[in-house]
Amino acid sequence: MNKQLLLSLFGFFMVSFSLVGQKNTKPQSFYPGEQLKYKAYYNWGFIWLHAGDVIFSVKFSKESKEIYHFSSVGKTRKGYDWLYKVRDKFESEAYADSLAPLSYSRRTFEGGYFVNNYYQFDYKKKKIYTTTENSKKPNTRDTLNLQNRTIDILTAIYYCRNLQFSTLRINDTIPLRLIIDNQIYNLHIRYLGMENISLKNKKIYDCIKFSILLVEGTIFKGGEDLYVWVTNDEYRIPVLVESKILLGSVKAIIEDIRR
Repeated sequence: MNKQLLLSLFGFFMVSFSLVGQKNTKPQSFYPGEQLKYKAYYNWGFIWLHAGDVIFSVKFSKESKEIYHFSSVGKTRKGYDWLYKVRDKFESEAYADSLAPLSYSRRTFEGGYFVNNYYQFDYKKKKIYTTTENSKKPNTRDTLNLQNRTIDILTAIYYCRNLQFSTLRINDTIPLRLIIDNQIYNLHIRYLGMENISLKNKKIYDCIKFSILLVEGTIFKGGEDLYVWVTNDEYRIPVLVESKILLGSVKAIIEDIRR
């Protein structure tokens, strides 16, 4: 498994839960103190490799209990560090009632290549102020127009879990508007109905299934080859994500849930 495959694995995992499109409604499906742990696998032929781990957590902001602080930390297992070391950290803050994002940061190191992004959302001026840099691009500041319901990739995970799927029919779509690497994309998810799935922990989960329209790039072919299963209960926890990539396929499986 080469460097690009591990990069694909972690890029897939962070993009896979990026869903948004409907107005947030209460009650919320998550609460401060929740922590979700996942194992990330890469598949090549008949071989499944446990290449990394990711942890998502939510808590109140230090400034106010009216603001949530979200974080996600992903890294390769020690056995793969020599091949392609990954240390990724994403953080965002959003209003607790609406989940409208206030700030977002990405600090990632992948095989010697680093990316640092920071976004600040200004709803009065309807602007997103961005600071971006990577191994090939110096620190750059930019200003983007803040379109209605634009959301960052991390806050979108939690926003998605509040979507009301009960009103949808199979193949109905929900629009997505995401800011990713200083660009805004209009995408969608497609509702695929209910399905019971059995995972490696031998538990059977009653799930809601949907696919996601992806942007064509170095990892994905584009189209709707990414599938997500979330629990069909009040918590809407993503328990399984699968996708084809340019070389093989990847999946993320829930390992531990703490509330």
